[in-house]
Amino acid sequence: MGTLNLSFQIQTRYISPSSPSFNTFTISLTTNRKKFNCSRFSLSMGNPNDTHTKLVPGAAGFLLQDVPHFTDYLDHLPSYPNPLQNNPAYSVVEQYFVDEDDTVTEKIVVHKESARGVHFRRAGPRQKVYFKPDDVNACIVTCGGLCPGLNTVIREIVCGLYHMYGVRKVLGIDGGYKGFYAKNTITLTPKFVDDIHKRGGTILGTSRGGHDSVKIVDRIQDRGINQVYIIGGDGTHKGAAVIFEEIRRRGLKVAVAGIPKTIDNDIPVIDKSFGFDTAVEEAQRAIKAAHVESESVGNGIGLVKLMGRYCGFIAMYATLASRDVDCCLIPESPFYLEGKGGLYEYIGKQLKQNGHMVIVIAEGAGQELLSESLQSVDQQDASGNKLLQDVGLWISHKIKEHFAKKKMPINLKYIDPTYMIRAIPSIASDNVYCTLLAHGAVHGAMAGYTGFTVGPVNGRHAYIPFNRIIEKQNKVVITDRMWARLLSSTNQPSFLKPRDIAEAKKEKYPANGILDGKIVKTMSMN
Repeated sequence: MGTLNLSFQIQTRYISPSSPSFNTFTISLTTNRKKFNCSRFSLSMGNPNDTHTKLVPGAAGFLLQDVPHFTDYLDHLPSYPNPLQNNPAYSVVEQYFVDEDDTVTEKIVVHKESARGVHFRRAGPRQKVYFKPDDVNACIVTCGGLCPGLNTVIREIVCGLYHMYGVRKVLGIDGGYKGFYAKNTITLTPKFVDDIHKRGGTILGTSRGGHDSVKIVDRIQDRGINQVYIIGGDGTHKGAAVIFEEIRRRGLKVAVAGIPKTIDNDIPVIDKSFGFDTAVEEAQRAIKAAHVESESVGNGIGLVKLMGRYCGFIAMYATLASRDVDCCLIPESPFYLEGKGGLYEYIGKQLKQNGHMVIVIAEGAGQELLSESLQSVDQQDASGNKLLQDVGLWISHKIKEHFAKKKMPINLKYIDPTYMIRAIPSIASDNVYCTLLAHGAVHGAMAGYTGFTVGPVNGRHAYIPFNRIIEKQNKVVITDRMWARLLSSTNQPSFLKPRDIAEAKKEKYPANGILDGKIVKTMSMN
């Protein structure tokens, strides 16, 4: 069968969160793909800051947001049969390999009249790989803060490469991005990583900042590394995206795969991040302690500060799970202290009614109140994250001060389990999840995909372009049912003023603006 190549220019209009704008795409059309007739569109965006986004309209009306592949910029690359087909462990599997056309939908609930939406390429092993096992020289790096499950991901990448694909050369980069050019590497073998999942932290060490993409890629070339597995959050993925661009610019056959890590669960698109279940489970211990302390004395208040710099997922889910919390405060939902309907009034009512109460507060909640009080100056850590004041300590002093003025004695106990939670080993559900993430990343890199991160989207693992992971942060939507369930469970006031409610209802949480936009039907042939 022949191949027909056509080139088009198409103007698309999309609504971004800030303003509408236009982009020009170049479309290449290939027909008679494989042994059946179908059309494949590969769109390269005209935006110079996002030049390698691949948009592929599907026959059923959906839009595949694809990830880069070696064949996009390297010509005449040989491929090889996947060694998994000879792996005894997979001999009983009904379908060895993921079909090339399998996709995962970003939005599972759609209206009758709405478009079919955005899809991602499904993760999993492919029939063909672009590395011979003996040629692979992989490396793993962990960046940013600690999170339960880091060692499990490291272990499963090493064991997955070794047992599924026969790869024998895997290096660990010591100390985050800085380790690429400042420290020695660690040789990783299945024996070396055998029981590391039982420990907290990361055996590779980690750091914030220190990202120099040119130096890092220089060291990748010097060491002959051709697969890079990067475990980290949105800041780490921004660095990974720049590393991939530099690798692509140099025309190197080096796969860059990300594994999304954030204990706060603030990475968009994916269902949740690893370590989150462990954090919620461990937070229960602190909440139970606060409850015991508060109910054992007169007018007892147990105050627990949990992680959540910009979002309150840990606080919200820990509150819903415990049933012992009377008030949950998160960054997304403003609250106030004084006056009718304020926090002080609610605390007073609870103490008069029950004699005790438990408050859970996320570390990023109430920062605007605290800044006004302390006249703090904005500062950032090495990763660019805003350095927060200790809102738990501050609000505990404010509560004590208020009720002292009211001549109402209280007994307040402040518990901050932050570093205890993030330093523990992951629980069973996170261990299983980390295994799936690690194997998905290995399958993708071996199949020649690059510039992607792996994660579950509506329960199915998919390959997601870096730009979708770093475009925004996932946050609790206070106009959603889950927050309403929490308010109903705790019976706390929302603390929102009518103006706040109106603003919250106006707030939209769109997915990528380009993908939510509609294609204007103006097309010209070259």
